Amino acid sequence: MRLLVLAAPVFVLTLAAACGVNGQEEAAAPQAGAPLETRPANAPDQRPAFPGQTRAPGVRTEAALQHTVVASGLEHPWGLALLPDGGWLVTERPGRMRIVTARGAVGEPIAGLPPVDARGQGGLLDVIVGPTFADDRLIYWSYAEPREGGNATSVARGRLSEDGAQVENAQVIFRALPTYDGGAHFGSSLDFDDAGHLFVTLGDRSDRPMRPQAQDLGSHMGKTIRINADGSVPSDNPFVGREGALPEIWSLGHRNVQGIAISGDQVWTVEHGTRGGDEINLDRAGLNYGWPEVAYGIEYRGAAINEGITAREGTEQPVYYWDPVIAPGGMTVYDGAMFPGWRGNLLVAALKEKHIARLVLDGGRVVGEERLLTDLGERVRDVAIGPDGAVWAITDEQNGKLVRLAAAN
Repeated sequence: MRLLVLAAPVFVLTLAAACGVNGQEEAAAPQAGAPLETRPANAPDQRPAFPGQTRAPGVRTEAALQHTVVASGLEHPWGLALLPDGGWLVTERPGRMRIVTARGAVGEPIAGLPPVDARGQGGLLDVIVGPTFADDRLIYWSYAEPREGGNATSVARGRLSEDGAQVENAQVIFRALPTYDGGAHFGSSLDFDDAGHLFVTLGDRSDRPMRPQAQDLGSHMGKTIRINADGSVPSDNPFVGREGALPEIWSLGHRNVQGIAISGDQVWTVEHGTRGGDEINLDRAGLNYGWPEVAYGIEYRGAAINEGITAREGTEQPVYYWDPVIAPGGMTVYDGAMFPGWRGNLLVAALKEKHIARLVLDGGRVVGEERLLTDLGERVRDVAIGPDGAVWAITDEQNGKLVRLAAAN
């Protein structure tokens, strides 16, 4: 595998005067105050269902942060997954997967992946290291699969060779249905729960004729699904045995979920709204999250979404929403040692607004929000936690970057 070592410039952002004890990051306690978001809402007449559902108070980290560009030259990277040796699997949307070492050495494309339909928002999407990787070296990835009559999101797995040069015995373990000839809203983020179930998030495919399928249990569109690691269906999935329902479905009524983070028994997802209405959801089995019948925000052209309804019996409210939107990408729950004050916080990649949103949670509600990595000035696609607790991110650019955000020395 050819390696290319790239320069790593360092930028320091001072958020407050001093670091915490022993040089570790400390986060200011969230307090009631002015919301971080001050721009006019796209749907100013809509009201949140409960206090704090949007425009949380701004909080800040009481330390200096620095970001380091570890590698560059990645073409629209999409997914980021930590390997046991501290390196990173990185997908590029045109169809390539590479290993990037923690020191910035960028490997050649990994051989053995199936072809992707790289058009519009489609291509090679997320990647995750399997929970049994130490024994079988299995990795899993999602992608827009070219099919007769169009494309759709699929999930494959295969064995990463010892030298990291190829994926062996690649096999598709899930295919979203129906096939559709389009280039938008494929989802798709992956995560395993503690029991080894694989969660896959799927978009509604965007176009108006497809939108209603987010409410159709006979379609995978606009759903979160839950499968076993081999693609089989867990017997306790909520719609197993229901006539007309696809058994892989975990929840329904989603628009375009591109981030998932599982912590214990909590499944967090984040999805794109239209103009207004990006959502954080606590994604529970069998529940309906409303789209397209219930949503915050407005259509891109300015009209109400359907009837403009933001709440209806039988549908779930988002834990949090943004109006205007941030265009969320990947997401993780922070559990590292470098920033103990962040533990349990959600870190959400923001594409349009070019930052990482740190959301402070209390009792399942968002009580504070901070914008990190704002000085980078690039679309943040995915975010992950390194072995030492530093935050790593990739940027969705033609010259995409792998970036490490840490406490300043």
